[in-house]
Amino acid sequence: MSRRLPSTPPNLPGFAFVSVLGSGGFADVYLYEQNMPRRLVAVKVLLAEVVTDDLRQMFQAEANLMAQLSSHPSILTVYQASVAADGRPYLVMEYCSASLGQRYRAVQLPLAEVLSVGVRIASAVETAHRQGVLHRDIKPSNILTTAYGHPVLSDFGIAATLGEAESSDAVGLSIPWSAPEVLHDEVSGTVASEVWSLGATVYSLLAGRSPFEVPGGDNGSGALMARIDRAKLAPTGRTDVPKSLEQVLARSMSRRPSDRQANALEFIRDLQSVEEELGLTQTPIEVAVDDWALATAVDVEERTRVSGVHGTGDAGRRRRRPRTAPRSAALPGADSRADDLGMSGSRTSRPGSRRLAWGVSLVSVALVVLVGVGAYAVIQGARSIPVVTDVQGTATDGGVTFSWNDPGLQTADAYVVTVDDEMLPPQREASITVTAGDGDRVCASVAVTRDGRSGASSAERCVDVSVAVDQGS
Repeated sequence: MSRRLPSTPPNLPGFAFVSVLGSGGFADVYLYEQNMPRRLVAVKVLLAEVVTDDLRQMFQAEANLMAQLSSHPSILTVYQASVAADGRPYLVMEYCSASLGQRYRAVQLPLAEVLSVGVRIASAVETAHRQGVLHRDIKPSNILTTAYGHPVLSDFGIAATLGEAESSDAVGLSIPWSAPEVLHDEVSGTVASEVWSLGATVYSLLAGRSPFEVPGGDNGSGALMARIDRAKLAPTGRTDVPKSLEQVLARSMSRRPSDRQANALEFIRDLQSVEEELGLTQTPIEVAVDDWALATAVDVEERTRVSGVHGTGDAGRRRRRPRTAPRSAALPGADSRADDLGMSGSRTSRPGSRRLAWGVSLVSVALVVLVGVGAYAVIQGARSIPVVTDVQGTATDGGVTFSWNDPGLQTADAYVVTVDDEMLPPQREASITVTAGDGDRVCASVAVTRDGRSGASSAERCVDVSVAVDQGS
């Protein structure tokens, strides 16, 4: 199919046309210079010949969705949307000079960069999901790079709300990164299919090709769809990619949606676990806190941490190499606003200061009440989380295996195991094996985490490897 020529750029008040950036099936993207404030921007313009009421509504939905989500650091920022004098709707967006779609086939991307990009883009997807929005076209070419090298997710053009996705008509899709159930028109998009696309995208960035593409083979639509349907994923072919990461990607692209990570957040935690395994600084999770009062009552760092900073432990326990734990970003909107609020510098007393003091006092009381309500919600939520009560420990050749019975996990729940005061990454398996040497005393406890909160920990179980005697503490 021949590529069409871009349409004539529209005359937009306050903007000066610079060049053409690209063309798609329904729109062209141009580089403009905005007069005030002066900056380069990308302007996406709907084609005049395809403008219909339905397409106009889709375009407006994209503008609204991206504006709703673009405060996220890994989602492309939208500045404004309007209709040009010639009747074509347009969208003014942050200008990004490159996309990963241009890089990953040309050069081998560093493993650390790919893991970081994966965490950041999955954070953007998780944020969208929490607001009821599916992207439905996650792929390398839709990951742009800002002037400061930060990856951002773009093009929500075929996005749909989670509820609409189950019943919406067929939409455009990108076969190499689409889940089998989407290719079979069983669904137009779900959280599970987005997890597949996230895994396929990370795989592509590592391998330099899409997951089921055969170098030098038949990579037409039919052949690709047949391979995707079988879901027999080949390794990335890179010697620096650990087996654990290959397993994370294989799980995300399982044929059965229920076998994949339950959501984008679980996929993020799996990538962070690989970063920790490789000794890399963990990329922080960028997911907005749902309720500020709840965030005040619960340490935000604990909500986003995969591996906690552990203490020195008892003298009789093993000494483990400290692992890097991510420092959580500040709460959204928690950056300093002193100047904006007129609070910088000293103030003299004014006649209205007493009324102001009363107002501040009332606000303070309200804040205390809200924080108390949040704390109560946390306590009540924690009480509903099941508790592990039967941790058993057995010394094995070169290690210790701890196991327990399922206390009633729900789909998105996970176990958080603490071994010798070190919190390990969340897991779904009801057992874990840790390395230990002769003379070591290894202690572990288990808690269940649900919706970012952890329940009560089990009683600590300790195993003395030297005599292989199990004793509860």
